[in-house]
Parts: sequence; C-alpha cells; structure tokens
Amino acid sequence: MPLFVNQLTHLDVSLWCPERGLVGASWHLDAELFGELGEHGMLFDFGEVKPWIKSRIDGGADHTLLIPAKAPGIDISDCPEGMRIRTRTPYAMEVRGPRQAFTLLPCERIDTDNLAEHLTQSLGRRFPEQVERIVLRLREEIIDGASYSYSHGLKHHGGNCQRIAHGHRSRLEIHQHGERQPHLESHYASWLDNTYLVSAEDILADQARQQTLTTSYRSAQGQFVLTLPRERCRVLATGTTVENIAIWLTHEITRATGVATRLYAYEGIDKGASHSATPEELAGDA
Repeated sequence: MPLFVNQLTHLDVSLWCPERGLVGASWHLDAELFGELGEHGMLFDFGEVKPWIKSRIDGGADHTLLIPAKAPGIDISDCPEGMRIRTRTPYAMEVRGPRQAFTLLPCERIDTDNLAEHLTQSLGRRFPEQVERIVLRLREEIIDGASYSYSHGLKHHGGNCQRIAHGHRSRLEIHQHGERQPHLESHYASWLDNTYLVSAEDILADQARQQTLTTSYRSAQGQFVLTLPRERCRVLATGTTVENIAIWLTHEITRATGVATRLYAYEGIDKGASHSATPEELAGDA
C-alpha cells in the first residue's frame, strides 16, 4: 500500500541547460512511500519519515549546480579548488569550486524525471522500518503572473547558500498606486530571467574585450570562481541576499517610474522579502 506526502520539501538549485545556459530552478518535492501495514493499521509515522528524506535531499543535490555530464560542450576536470566545469554551448562558462557544490548526472539534459530518479536512488536502500520503497517526484510551483530564474552565491552564508552557483525560480510582485503592475512585473522578470546576480565586491575581473565577468570568493566551504558572459550578469553594490535584491529592485523601479513602489521579491517558493520606497526618499539619499 502506498502513502504520499506532497510538498515534503523544496529543492533550490541551478542547472546547466543546452539552450538557456545557467538557469535557477525551484521545485516542490513530493514522495510516495510503499510498505506493509503494521499491527495498528499504519505503514509508518510520517513524523519520522519526512525528516529522514529531507535530511538526505538537503545534504545532496539541494543548493548545488546540476551538470548534465553527457551534454555536448561540457568539460569536467579536477582543479586546485576541487572541480572545474567548462561549457561551450549555448555560451562559454567556467566554474570552479569544492566538489560538494556540484551534482553530476549521466545525461545530456536535466529534467524533472531524471533528476527525481537520481534523488530517489540517492536515498539508498536502508529505509526506515516498514518502508519498502520510496518514489520521489518534482514539480514546479504554479505562478499566476511574472517569474524569473536567477543564480547567485552568498559567501557569508553559514549553510549551502554559500555555493557560488545555486539558484531559484521566483515570482515577482510590484505594487504602485495600491495595485499590482503586471506590465512592470513582466518587464523586470524578463530582464532578470536566466541571469547571475553578482556582488560588486566579489568581481575579480571585468574584461571588456572578452565581454566576460569573473567573480570569486572564499567561504567556509572553500574557494569559488565563476566566469560568465557580461551580458548574463546583473551587478549589485551589496551582497545578493533576497533582502538586498528587494531593496535594489525597489529603488531601480521607483527611480525609473517616479512612483512610490512596494515590491515583493521571492527566493524560490513561499519565502522572500518586501521593500517600499518613494521618489522623495531616494532623492534624499542621492
């Protein structure tokens, strides 16, 4: 008999796509569990099984860069930082960092089916008592309105957000005159989609001739280096926490439109930060 747990946890990652390049992604993770009824008419205690699965997902693929190792134009090698990934299509990228920052899948393209199979296999076969088999499934959040995918790294974060190329698929809400502004949401989501958000202090080299930008930092997990086309990057004067993203975008929109703005910036699913600004406040800061 199977039991199911929907939205058991969320997965926030970046992945390399043969058409889009570096892409941030967020998925709901659902689980179906199989076993035999116990003497009290139960398969098992959900309260025990849920943290068991979540701990293995959090310690595995979550907040890593997913690489389809058999995709054309992918080169994977060792380096002093740990592992180096080089790509050629749809554009050139090089990223270096500790091995635990990457998840390699033996495929040409990553999708929710082959990633869910990888996650299921990563659980191993030593299940909690009475659980005989587990099947995991991934699905995107249903978003009514604008959304964008971005990647970043937070060097001061104590957890896995410090990895230089992890990401999110996020909704964006912009309010002016007491109402949402779908045209602004669509415009700024499109401007941010499939980009890498860079903290200015982490820029190692901004090479105008090669039209690339290299960012680098050392965190508790090790040294990270990432080189991308300059056009794929958006530079913030601050760190790229969701709080700073909300402030940055609110100020950008308020200055561009000359209208008081309240913005809700999400970081993946069901979490984020909000900020408000008026033209008068920003004029005072100038």
